[in-house]
Amino acid sequence: MSAILEIKNLRVEYRSREAGQGIKLAVNDLNLKVQAGEVFGFLGPNGAGKTTTMNVLLGFVNPTSGSASIFGVDVREPIARQRIGYLPELTYYYKFLNTEELLRFYAKIFRIPRAERESRIDAALKLVELEHARKRLIRTYSKGMQQRVGLAQALINNPDLLILDEPTSGLDPIGRMKVREIIQRLKNDGKTVFFSSHELGEVETVCDRVAILNQGQLKVEGRVNDLVDQYKCDLEQIFLKIIGYEVAA
Repeated sequence: MSAILEIKNLRVEYRSREAGQGIKLAVNDLNLKVQAGEVFGFLGPNGAGKTTTMNVLLGFVNPTSGSASIFGVDVREPIARQRIGYLPELTYYYKFLNTEELLRFYAKIFRIPRAERESRIDAALKLVELEHARKRLIRTYSKGMQQRVGLAQALINNPDLLILDEPTSGLDPIGRMKVREIIQRLKNDGKTVFFSSHELGEVETVCDRVAILNQGQLKVEGRVNDLVDQYKCDLEQIFLKIIGYEVAA
């Protein structure tokens, strides 16, 4: 397998908004590779640097030093993002539209030829199991259905790499299961999925490899099964050990 996402010595600093705090370090000398066809879990507590790293990959934030590339192209080049689908943690869509209209809007943004638009919309809706609700206004959707709309828009350009920021955030068990099933289907279709999550049980189920960050630094990286064997415990307990959290007796 070849690496389609590569991060080298990435460092991101920012000026704190708090008086007297000066410069803060969000990501510290991060090195990471994600292989084609992998489902890769990007883990860490709040403030660990996960979203900052994703923002670098998406071109929203420039690194202080180091580099990141996708498909061999520096992420600062717009062409690097043509084969990416992105789902942010907090989504907001035009709720006066139905799902079909929303996806048509995104298809136009991606300049998908008119002849291909409807077939792309059909394929995305089928994958996220929203065909039956395609004419319903988004404002009538449950949280889980709205999250699947977000996945559908991330898929409309038929990307090779999906970057998902907390895709199961706020979902009930059924909603999380639906998203997990979608991620598995994407893997079966040969897509690469790079996502952050606090739902460690979900991560352990669907991911091939994981990386755990804490305070901007990479602490652990490896195949889920190998880490479980090495630490003799499940992923949640590994996570707590890595970040130094002591479970009360």
